Amino acid sequence: MNRLADATSPYLLQHADNPVDWWEWGPDAFAEARARNVPVLLSIGYAACHWCHVMAHESFEDDATAAYMNHHFVNIKVDREERPDVDAVYMQATTAMTGHGGWPMTVVLDHEGAPFFAGTYFPDQPRHGSPSFRQVLAALSEAWRDRGDEVRRVAGQLREHLAMTGDLPSGAMSRELLDGAVATLAKEFDPMAGGFGNAPKFPPTMVLEFLRRVSTSSTTESSDDEVVKQARHMLARTTAAMAGGGMYDQLGGGFARYSVDRGWVVPHFEKMLYDNAQLLGLYARLSTEAGDRVARETADFLLRELRTPEGGFASALDADSPDPETGRSVEGAFYVWTPAQLVDALGESDGAWAADLFSVTADGTFEHGTSTLQLRHFPSAESDRARLADVRARLLDVRDQRPRPGLDDKVVAAWNGLAISGFCDAGLLLGQPAYVDAAVAAAELIERIHLEDGRLLRVSRNGVAGPHAGVLEDYGCVASGLLSLVQATGDARWLTLATALLDTALDGFRADDGGFFDTHREAEALVARPRDPGDNASPSGFSAMVHALVTAHALTGDGHYRDAAEQALATAAGLAERAPRFAGWSLAAAHTMLDGPLEVAVVGPAGPDRDALADRARRLPGAVVVVADEASDAVPLLAGRTPVDGQPAAYVCRGFVCERPVTSPDELG
Repeated sequence: MNRLADATSPYLLQHADNPVDWWEWGPDAFAEARARNVPVLLSIGYAACHWCHVMAHESFEDDATAAYMNHHFVNIKVDREERPDVDAVYMQATTAMTGHGGWPMTVVLDHEGAPFFAGTYFPDQPRHGSPSFRQVLAALSEAWRDRGDEVRRVAGQLREHLAMTGDLPSGAMSRELLDGAVATLAKEFDPMAGGFGNAPKFPPTMVLEFLRRVSTSSTTESSDDEVVKQARHMLARTTAAMAGGGMYDQLGGGFARYSVDRGWVVPHFEKMLYDNAQLLGLYARLSTEAGDRVARETADFLLRELRTPEGGFASALDADSPDPETGRSVEGAFYVWTPAQLVDALGESDGAWAADLFSVTADGTFEHGTSTLQLRHFPSAESDRARLADVRARLLDVRDQRPRPGLDDKVVAAWNGLAISGFCDAGLLLGQPAYVDAAVAAAELIERIHLEDGRLLRVSRNGVAGPHAGVLEDYGCVASGLLSLVQATGDARWLTLATALLDTALDGFRADDGGFFDTHREAEALVARPRDPGDNASPSGFSAMVHALVTAHALTGDGHYRDAAEQALATAAGLAERAPRFAGWSLAAAHTMLDGPLEVAVVGPAGPDRDALADRARRLPGAVVVVADEASDAVPLLAGRTPVDGQPAAYVCRGFVCERPVTSPDELG
């Protein structure tokens, strides 16, 4: 066992018995490199990463390769999900040096942490024009030994490049900018398959929420009809294509991380909490029959397969699992089928019917004659729906007998914040109180385990917090989740905790131009302080903070939260105009701010009348809705709100300026 044996990260523990003498990130590793006068080799990945596993099997488990690494380098292994700050800095270096990024990431550093070489996966043998990992190691060792001046020059240039994190240009998030963003998205939209661009395709969840808000806006300042029509089409086409393809688990619910092809047929099979938490809420907010079904199935998948004994949600399921016949770890083995396997599981008649319905062919849509399951057309006849439910249940039982993918069971604060929000939306919109209960349990875990002296810790495992400080996305996503809980439960304790986190973030992460850094000002100093307002597979810390600030203002009336949101959004206007695919969550927040947001207090005795008012209010785009039996000063939006003639009433406000209370859902629009 190497130095990773006591790590809390499942990814690091996967490498604990490598012959490579791995170190965790920290000053001791760099001190060792200085003492031996060798460079640092930094390898970054995550537990569910398929190509990380491949490189580990080919190189890190090879005795000869490990011996060379141990002699010529000090080797550091980092879980990107545990240390997103380290990952962000060196991913920026990797993309600057190579034009692309990804995991596993391989970066070689000087003794001060400045990179002079970067790449991603390297094979064990020269392949497809790529050198072998051993060749790369030999060249780097030789350069360090014989061309030290060149190495120092490259490292110095990269250090200067990474340190260039000045103020961002500011601009207005105007209605015209938002309409222009829709037009730009329409140019990048794939009209045949949905989504944006070509393969690979990741679920554009935050962009889709922006389009949903545009397409359902009903205010007098809404975008013009053509913009609304474009937004509605892109939203409907993409959500249907993703849910009908192989990227969605047609048996067990939940989405894989991305599709390797344009048509959403073959996924990269790992299933991430951050994707499913966001998609859970998005599909619930669609308010369609198909959206409700996908949201319910996704929620049930999360509860069944990712919920931890402590009440939180684990990070991911692996893409790989052991092949039942060979025992070798194979990508997708748990999820794919052949026509013969369907017949074995279901019998001749149902097996042939299922193969046709799920597009399982003799040639296969994946590898070695296997197919992913697609469901492009959900049956309309009641008898076919009943048959499908029976078939799915039987296939799921058979699949559950297969060797299961590995579970990355660490709990990440930010992603649990996303799950809290998703479960609140699904619970309220689908009428499933158990989903809200799950959100409460996850919030209680965050409060109990991830809070230390008012600050968030990034990860925990088995109920024990790891040592790493929370980053901006942890504060933004957790605060947003807690504010969703305020709306779902009316419990003011979550408002108190959420605003305390926002105050801590405003004090520790804010930049001089009104934007945000990704790390606290007292965090460990790296070669650069990361700052990126762009969304990736999950909201950036920046955009998560903006949403939380907007919601906090709507619930409290505290103007400094809205001021902070407006100042921050101004720094993202250039990104939103230039590359809206990477600013979807900021665009969604800007749309809500331009429209108000609507602040709705529903007050009165519990029952069908109050439920009807609350349900209608919650379907208003971007609305912040809180429901209670009576007025409450503890949640300022509820202060002074009373029923009307003993009947439940809804108070619709903007900036805490309210219209007359209404008692009928039809009056809410």
